Amino acid sequence: MKKFFVPCIAALFPMVCLPAAAETVTPLQGQSPETIQQDISACQSQAGSTSSSTTSPQTGGRARGAVAGAAAGAAAAEVRGRQHEEVYDRVDEDIQQEYRQNQARETAAAGAVVGGSRQRRDRREDRRNAEQNSAAASSAYTSCMQQRGYQVTP
Repeated sequence: MKKFFVPCIAALFPMVCLPAAAETVTPLQGQSPETIQQDISACQSQAGSTSSSTTSPQTGGRARGAVAGAAAGAAAAEVRGRQHEEVYDRVDEDIQQEYRQNQARETAAAGAVVGGSRQRRDRREDRRNAEQNSAAASSAYTSCMQQRGYQVTP
């Protein structure tokens, strides 16, 4: 029996196998080289279609958090000012503006921390999902090849 070395083509089928992985396909029923190539392609396509699509990397979490925090801080400062309107109205407008800016700055910093934390959590989840998808696709490929009469070894 002749064994065929099948390199992983990560660019074409990123969810089918790991970029550095390669498999040895051993035909068990005397398949011709053309049949082997057709079966490999069909099983790679089938395994690739069973995996879910990859998501784009999460970016800008800190910036989005800072923007949301700054808006919330400025709004909260305005609300606090209105609650104490009799005192707030007697304060110079420049002081009022400085107060709102300080509140916005503080909550923007907190928002950046929260946004960064969420971004890291989302990236970890994306990595876990990609690993699970890769394992499922690899299993689907191996199962497909075995059903067609091949032994697949890593």
